[in-house]
Amino acid sequence: METGKLTPRQLEKLVLKGLVRRRKDILLPPALGEDAAVIDFGDEVCVVATDPITGAAENIGRLAVHISCNDLAATGAVPLGIQICLLLPPAAREEQVQEIMSQIEEEATRLGIEVLGGHTEVTEAVNQNVVVATALGRAARDGFIPSGGARPGDALIMSKGAGIEGAGILAADFSSLLQEKGVPPEVITEARNFLDQISVIEEGQIGARCGATALHDVTEGGIIGAVYEMGRAVGQGLLLREKDIYVPRAVEVICRALELNPLCLISSGSMLFAAPEPEKIIKALEEKGIVGTVIGEITPEPGQIIEGESGTRTLEQAPRDELWRFLEQYN
Repeated sequence: METGKLTPRQLEKLVLKGLVRRRKDILLPPALGEDAAVIDFGDEVCVVATDPITGAAENIGRLAVHISCNDLAATGAVPLGIQICLLLPPAAREEQVQEIMSQIEEEATRLGIEVLGGHTEVTEAVNQNVVVATALGRAARDGFIPSGGARPGDALIMSKGAGIEGAGILAADFSSLLQEKGVPPEVITEARNFLDQISVIEEGQIGARCGATALHDVTEGGIIGAVYEMGRAVGQGLLLREKDIYVPRAVEVICRALELNPLCLISSGSMLFAAPEPEKIIKALEEKGIVGTVIGEITPEPGQIIEGESGTRTLEQAPRDELWRFLEQYN
């Protein structure tokens, strides 16, 4: 199989198909497009999500905290803490472990959450440092938002810009290659700074407060992948207008230099909202200094339709993330 997460078809066939519902207190079980589970705790719910960091090197501690907490934010929940599973190859050095844990603690402090424990192990089963984070959070019993809650007529809104996490990883881990490709140092610095913007906890709270019917954080596969996943979760159609997608200048320059498609590049830090009154969400985002853009809408007809420069096409499957394609070529 190809590197990267399983395709939606593989996920349904190999993973989800064999799972059985047993408990009524699991309010949001595993499903395509849903990245967190929701457990009934009475007046409140507990929200749980797990994510690994495998495609980055320099900032894996930072990324692990935010990526897992972003899955909670995509339900409107408030993160409380994380558990960390740290797997290290025999060649790992003690100072690398200290750096990873220092990053984790620094980002946990920024988010106001705690490290709850976990597991650390040196094993020949991995050939690079791997961090797996499980985040736990809480929300009101009637206040969590699933990715599949959107309705026909809702606008589709994107926060921040396409490809910001991927560009940040590339700038941090491959700065020398980018300079060889003619990318100016100031653009590399700008892209590295995107890693300070990869939390969507604030966006999740805005969505919950301003009437979002569905939320989905933009991760592997970029904005195109997120649209596919949200469309499958919603069970409705979804129209995406490529011309309306905001691509930051640094992302555009780096992707052009490496011949990557920014719309299919991992983009934690960007959130998708479906909402009947998009102006409320865009205004609330702007008040926090966050760009918000309407990029499409939910439609009653099934399927994900993309309007691009070359015409209209149907999105038959989620794209493979451009970061994985790049890593296979240069690692």
